[in-house]
Amino acid sequence: MVKERTIVETRVGIVGAGPAGLMLSHLLYKAGIDSVVVEKRSHDEIANTHRAGILEAGTVKMLVESGVDGRVLTEGHEHEGTTLRFEGVSHRIDFQKLVGESVWLYPQNEVFVDLAAARKRDGGDVRYEVTDTQIVDLTSEQPKILCTSADGEDLEIRCRILIGADGSKGISKRQIPEDIRTDNFIEYPFAWFGILCEAPASAPELIYANSEHGFALISQRSDTVQRMYFQCDPNENVDDWDDERIWAELQRRIDGPDGLQLQRGKIFDKTVLPFRSYVCEPLRYGNMFLVGDAGHTVPPTGAKGLNLAFCDVRVLAPAIIDFFDKGDESGLAEYSAKALERIWKAQNFSYWATNLMHIQPGENPFNQKRRRGEFAAITGSERGSAYFAESYTGWPDN
Repeated sequence: MVKERTIVETRVGIVGAGPAGLMLSHLLYKAGIDSVVVEKRSHDEIANTHRAGILEAGTVKMLVESGVDGRVLTEGHEHEGTTLRFEGVSHRIDFQKLVGESVWLYPQNEVFVDLAAARKRDGGDVRYEVTDTQIVDLTSEQPKILCTSADGEDLEIRCRILIGADGSKGISKRQIPEDIRTDNFIEYPFAWFGILCEAPASAPELIYANSEHGFALISQRSDTVQRMYFQCDPNENVDDWDDERIWAELQRRIDGPDGLQLQRGKIFDKTVLPFRSYVCEPLRYGNMFLVGDAGHTVPPTGAKGLNLAFCDVRVLAPAIIDFFDKGDESGLAEYSAKALERIWKAQNFSYWATNLMHIQPGENPFNQKRRRGEFAAITGSERGSAYFAESYTGWPDN
């Protein structure tokens, strides 16, 4: 006997309760538009998944001005610049001087915690730990989310607009037929070996270091916990690296005549992050719209992932509001093309920064010396530095 489903009706159904899905739900609530969000993971699992976070000024503005929370300002760390270190020599890129903007160090999982708390505070309908999720009838006037709730109830969520915000491994983009969907994809021949450690910060801002031994990123997470990475083979086994070997490798990537020394401490998390870039085109199919990693991913070098997701939301939320409040479908019709303009700019910057800072396998002396020239062109010119600063802190909305 087929178990009968409980019908839930809402105007916007959202698959995925990461920052993109929750921010969209929050903005729609502020405009008086109801939504239902479903998520396969638990709240605690998402909250405790360590993710780096450099937030552009536009992302911080969204959080603060929409009334999510002020924690990003009180507990986040404003960075007015960053350091590019090449062959042991540091060059600071002064964001404020060059473009009048800052970025904030604030982990992505903390952004999730703030958004989840805001949705709970405002009575938002967010359902965690759902299983067997399907999305159907996407080209109809009533797309649906089918799933089973955490307590075993079979649900049919009927909506007018469906949002795929379920990340790079989600189901949403795969519902776009292959003869309509274009998967733009590249995989890089290297990865990042990442650690979290208990230590004071080694520098007040991020250090992006390139050396003959490969790339390293010296980042922070909090006053007492630091996040660092070094370039490695994608097949590297973390179990082959003890703490002493890791610290020695990181240190030799940043060694230079200034004697910069890393602050060391207990390493409590090790992981290898593969590098990929992906863009789905289009970002709309019928009445389903993709946002965030569901539609595109970037390597972390350019710090664009979460920020791009929020840019998607900044385009889509007003379009949805106009659709329901005014019956105006033009914003929805333009969403995919408009969002993709910025996505491809971000892909270009991320690709460029990644290839600037990393050593390619089998690289010859010409490539190494060419990179040295490119680095000199960026750091030795105010206009070159301004390009990096503007791209890193985020372009103004169109």
